[in-house]
Amino acid sequence: MSSFIIYPAIDIRGGKCVRLVQGDYGRETVYNDNPVEVAKSWEAQGGTFIHLVDLDGAKAGHPVNDELIGEIARSVQVPVQVGGGLRTLDDVKRLLSLGVSRVILGTAAIEDRQFTESVLGTYGDKVAIGIDARNGFVATRGWLETSEVQAEVLAKELAAKGAETFIFTDISRDGMMQGPNVEAIVALAKASRRTVIASGGVTVQEDLLRLAAHAEEGVGGAIVGKALYTGSIDLTAAIQAIKG
Repeated sequence: MSSFIIYPAIDIRGGKCVRLVQGDYGRETVYNDNPVEVAKSWEAQGGTFIHLVDLDGAKAGHPVNDELIGEIARSVQVPVQVGGGLRTLDDVKRLLSLGVSRVILGTAAIEDRQFTESVLGTYGDKVAIGIDARNGFVATRGWLETSEVQAEVLAKELAAKGAETFIFTDISRDGMMQGPNVEAIVALAKASRRTVIASGGVTVQEDLLRLAAHAEEGVGGAIVGKALYTGSIDLTAAIQAIKG
């Protein structure tokens, strides 16, 4: 299970570290006014990869908090991955030039396949595909819209075009502290034959151990947000438990 990575999440809105419930911008909790200090804290607690979401960018359709994201990337020694509003090659280039290690394409993976395949062809493993699903169908535009594309079908198609990493969110579980949809996550990993990072619903350390038990099937990690901020998961303890 040593190949399983815990990704502490920092969701940025209005320059602050926040969490939304099921992607609802009207159900927001502000956890910290200084995302840079939060990133440093996760690193100090043993985090080896930090997950950032530009919520303003996801809504606007272009990166909004890129200067702050660059500051975060420079302030920590561990790699950082970023999603939210990436729709053009210039967006991708700019974030990578700011020190971001991996960018996440979400809505673009559905709405602009040519762009997505171009980015995958150019940047390879510096790109992850974010697949956010509602009842098995991919949601787009900050979860405000649901497409007619099935998550597993999209994963297979993009794996064939060079995608190596998928980040899978079951929207019904996000922010609800009900545990992850392990079955759907494993199914996506098997269908795509690529690494899948779980997102949404991780509530207690046992959730992480359940996911890590499927590391050999392609479940490569989990993004943890609310559970870290509320204290229901201790990052250092969870990392040690998975190593053990």
